Parts: sequence; structure tokens; C-alpha cells
Amino acid sequence: MLSRCLRALLFVPTIATALHAQSSKITTYVRYAVDGQTSYGRVVGNTVQQLRAAPWLDSTRTGRTTPLARVKLLAPATPSKVIAVGLNYQTHLGERSAATYPGLFAKFPTSIIAHDENIVLPSDANNAHYEGEMVIVIGKRASNVTVAEAKQYVFGITVGNDVSERDWQKSDLQWFRAKAADTFGPMGPVLITGLNYDDLLLQTRLNGEVVQSQRTKDLIFDVAAQVSYISQYVTLMPGDVIYTGTPGTTKRIVAGDVVEVELEGVGILRNRVTQRAKR
Repeated sequence: MLSRCLRALLFVPTIATALHAQSSKITTYVRYAVDGQTSYGRVVGNTVQQLRAAPWLDSTRTGRTTPLARVKLLAPATPSKVIAVGLNYQTHLGERSAATYPGLFAKFPTSIIAHDENIVLPSDANNAHYEGEMVIVIGKRASNVTVAEAKQYVFGITVGNDVSERDWQKSDLQWFRAKAADTFGPMGPVLITGLNYDDLLLQTRLNGEVVQSQRTKDLIFDVAAQVSYISQYVTLMPGDVIYTGTPGTTKRIVAGDVVEVELEGVGILRNRVTQRAKR
């Protein structure tokens, strides 16, 4: 029986094949563990071809090939910075007017977990919500870049879930706990290059029910605008990630729930929700 990680990964080539007429340059990368070693790799068929380094640094293959069934998928990047854009779909804003510039906040690298790892809510988290999002991975150092230049700095895309504790968002001085707590940044399972990320279907399912559904063309600030704006203030480094915003409304998640975020052409990010016991 195929592992859940592998089943999710095998979903990717099916969509990529359908999109082949649009782009012959779609490539799937993973970060994975096998035999006690962590590596980056390129997925070819049902195998992973090991790379010398992260693909945005060096995509040269080492010659080592491993069957997909043997690898454990990890989060596809280990960023120095995790930046997120809030209120970036009108459906999430509701009747509020869109801002004149992207609203930014930060998550911590320690918030990131991989596909099939558990979202672990702190014991006092009573109102945590899912937020399905497209995530972009930066490919080279970006500082003070223009909108016209911005796409040159995007390596690829993956899937994310910006878990958010709403009560803490309202009560705390900053969104330190609400957005950046451990496990509040699921990301994966794969990293894709070659897709038109400006028009992909993004969907979130809670226990199998579709609860969010919108195309990335509806982003108020698109990928190029986000990268350019952020780079005016913070230098983006290779491997840094940007959570681009969530559409529609969100709901509370509780222990036992399963959240799936699916991005067209990329795949499905799946995480079960647990909660720490009070001490």
C-alpha cells in the first residue's frame, strides 16, 4: 500500500501531464529524507534524482536515484524568513476596502511543518483557523526590485496553510503567537517550477468538505507586486518563502480534524490537527 505522502505526490504528475501542452518546462522538486540523509531531489516518474544542493542553488544531479516509495517528504524549503500577506483576496476582506499596499506579517521558520505532519495546537488555543494559500519560494537575493523585475526572483511555488489563532490576533500586541507558533506553517508536499502561478485553482478542504475555493488570478496584490514591495524593506534570500494570502472565509479547527489544501498543478498538502494537553 502506498504511503499517504506518496499518494499525494503521485497526484502531481497527473495534473502536470494535463498541463503539458501549456508548458514543457514543469519540474517537480522535493526535499526528502532517506537512509538518515536529507537531500533535495528532482522527481522523474516514480523516482527521486538527488541534487547536489537546493535546486535554486545548484540543480546538478549526483547520480543517486531513489524510488519515491522509500523517501519521507519534508517541507520543500528551509527559509531564513517566512513572510505572509494578509487580506489579499476581496472574498476574505468581505465588505472592507482593499488596502493600497500589501499587509505584511511574519511567521517563524520554526512554524513550518511538512505534508502529513501534525498541526499541534497549544493547550490554550481555542479559536485556531485554517488558511489555505499558495506559497512562493525565492530563488535569488532580492533587494529593492521593481514589479517588472520581480518574477526573475521567484524560483517556484508550493502549497501552504497559514494556521491562525483568531483570539490571539485580537488580543495580543503582535501576531507572534497567533501566526508564528510551532506547527502553524504547514508547507509542501512538493515544489513546482514552470507553472503560470498567476492563475491556478486554490482549494481547502476540512474533513473532506470544500471550504475555500478561488483562483490565484483574484489576488489583490499578485506575486510580482508582493515580491517587489517586500524587497523594498527586507532583503529576500534564496529559499525564503512568502505565503500569498487566503481567500474566502475560514473556520475553527479542532483536534481530530484533517485539513487539505490543494493547488492546481502542484498537489495536496494534508495535515491532521492535534492539541497539547494542559499542564
